[in-house]
Amino acid sequence: MSMPDRAAPADAEIQDLVAKARVAQAVYETFSQEQVDAIVHDIGKYVYDNAEALARMAVDETSIGNFEDKVLKKKGKARVIWNHLKGKKSRNIIGEDPENNLVFVAKPMGVVAAVCPVTNPVATPMCNGMFALKTGNAVIFAPHPKAQKCTEHLTQEFMKIVKKHGGPDNLIQTVRNGSVEKTQDLMRSVDVVVATGGGAMVKSAYSSGKPSYGVGAGNVPVIIDRGVDYKEAVDKIVTGAAFDNGIICSHEQFVLTPEESYKDIISLFKDTGKVWFTDDEKLVQKLREVVFVGGYLNKDVVGKSAREIGALAGIDVPASTRIILVPSKGSGTVDILAKEKLCPVVAILPYKTFQDAVNHAKANLLVEGAGHSAAVHSNNEDNIRLAGVQLPISRLVVNQPSSLTAGGSLTNGFAPTTTLGCGSWGGNSISENLDYKHLMNVSRIGKVITHKKVPTDAEIWG
Repeated sequence: MSMPDRAAPADAEIQDLVAKARVAQAVYETFSQEQVDAIVHDIGKYVYDNAEALARMAVDETSIGNFEDKVLKKKGKARVIWNHLKGKKSRNIIGEDPENNLVFVAKPMGVVAAVCPVTNPVATPMCNGMFALKTGNAVIFAPHPKAQKCTEHLTQEFMKIVKKHGGPDNLIQTVRNGSVEKTQDLMRSVDVVVATGGGAMVKSAYSSGKPSYGVGAGNVPVIIDRGVDYKEAVDKIVTGAAFDNGIICSHEQFVLTPEESYKDIISLFKDTGKVWFTDDEKLVQKLREVVFVGGYLNKDVVGKSAREIGALAGIDVPASTRIILVPSKGSGTVDILAKEKLCPVVAILPYKTFQDAVNHAKANLLVEGAGHSAAVHSNNEDNIRLAGVQLPISRLVVNQPSSLTAGGSLTNGFAPTTTLGCGSWGGNSISENLDYKHLMNVSRIGKVITHKKVPTDAEIWG
């Protein structure tokens, strides 16, 4: 007698979700640009208007992050994403190129699987849901088990909005009682996958056989160049590195400072009243051992406060502290503090020349975080471009708090998102911020360019 297939119930549940999504998407695909935009607008506005309640829900369920910062994050992401999406064409004919006699027609991809991380249980489903619906798709969220309630609540509220605007049932759904197996089933069954989370999960998405957009590890080095206002740079770094207890993948991890100003810059960090610094090697070693266990990031420090991390290391860090700052022995493989730390522990290292700083930053990224982001505070355009050319990154954040702006802001040109592609360095298919454009197919209607002169072979090869 054959044993029962234990995976069958999960398979059946996922197939049911996908089947319902396909029925809903077939109806939704007929919606006009105005109808689609009304739904997407209201989803963003719901998160903006309910940021406090959603932030409290996220902190209570996941036990990580900072409530006040999560409120700011939800309001900020909702604001910047809708501002970016409004007025953009994403349905039917979206543009023409008269010079090349082309007409562009947007068409949905179908059913989107959006895998959501525990570190961002509201903003990520909001963002990817808005992108999916903007382009005429249905979406199924696969939440982290520790953020199940948040995602289910969002799905219910988002579906109320869909129904208010005459949309179909099951346009937005959530996997319940999630597991690795269910998520893998989902990714194999849909039309396109957006995978925001850990490396193993992203790799699984790319192995699903379906088009996938993933992210890579972050590990942002930040260079303070000579000739800038050091206090202004320090204030921005503290704002970025402390935000939401350091769980943003684009937050500043490792500060590089001119060697002659190293001590002065450390003093500026301490003067903020938000930074606790120690160069006592015994204490630094205790912090290394708490943040990294067996060479790997300790999951128990992710998104915890500086005081909580200090307590784990047996150090009494003041309650007012937002960042623990410690000297690094070097870059790359020299010190484990050069790796990604998804918590408010930041390393600092002096450099001789700007090229020296870029070399240190590159060494760190090649250990972890290649393809993601780096930051620089500089007024020297040559140095800024040098860093942009030499570092293996998809985005260089200049004179801004990296964690708050690498994912797009109202004052820079990065596409607003919660999913930051890391290119081939990070094993990703895109080296830019995920946008609504990545979730639509575009048909091109091509006609003869009547005014175009056909070049001769001599002209082509000459």
